[in-house]
Amino acid sequence: MKVGLLYSRIRKDEKLLLEELRDRDHEVAKIDVRKQRFSIREPPEAFEGVDIVLDRCLATSRSRYATQFCDAYDIPVVNSAETAEICADKVKNSLALERAGIPTPNTEVAFTKESAMEIIESFGYPCVIKPVIGSWGRLMAKIDSRSAAEAVLEHKATLGHYEHKVFYVQEFVDKPGRDIRVLAVDGEPVGAMVRSSEHWLTNAAKGAETDAFELDDEARALVKEASDAVGGGLLGVDLMETGVSQDDDAPEAGGYTVHEVNHTVEFKALNDATEIDVTGEVVDWLESKVEVTA
Repeated sequence: MKVGLLYSRIRKDEKLLLEELRDRDHEVAKIDVRKQRFSIREPPEAFEGVDIVLDRCLATSRSRYATQFCDAYDIPVVNSAETAEICADKVKNSLALERAGIPTPNTEVAFTKESAMEIIESFGYPCVIKPVIGSWGRLMAKIDSRSAAEAVLEHKATLGHYEHKVFYVQEFVDKPGRDIRVLAVDGEPVGAMVRSSEHWLTNAAKGAETDAFELDDEARALVKEASDAVGGGLLGVDLMETGVSQDDDAPEAGGYTVHEVNHTVEFKALNDATEIDVTGEVVDWLESKVEVTA
């Protein structure tokens, strides 16, 4: 098959994919979105003969629009524009999870500092404020007091972009110092890891320690439901264990909340944390997608 790899920067994840695809004698068209012109009438020459496009755009805005053009050109793309649109926006993400009846942290949105403060006061302290668009734990704030809330809200209100004036406030989940990242293909888990940190943010990008995690039946079911809720594809599903305090030395399995589904998921940390050939599993799935669409 011929795979079109949409990218703006080749990271370790993309290097692993390129190596695996070439080892299997697949043709790869590396498509740098920064150099492309997307016409509403016909695809760029770079897409000629491509069987499937794998979106690995670093910038969310490029991902959302490039996948829309792929859909318009009738070129299969992973992930679809619909999935990218839902996963890229935390409001749409939360709404999709809630609509599907999936346990997810209570979340409210406001458009003024005053209304946002009312939400925070009703949730109580601590609670969390997140940007509606963003990844790697950037611009997230744990709010421990009214004075902290006032400072963060004032800061967001003065930032130029309109997205900062959408105040996304979420209840704080007292997780046991870790969360769970699951890489899934159309709802089927490829592998899972725990990300542990003394900091309340447990993103691997923030330096959290990673280790393999064995999913139980409840977690597997939630991963499938969460994947279906956003349209399926190659996804990172983030779970937190509920009802377990950080003071507990040995958290018991069971009881989860899904706080986010990611559509341009990084997997290098999972590949290092487990004995699973994550890249091989992803390429197996890509091959199956081409067989289905052929």
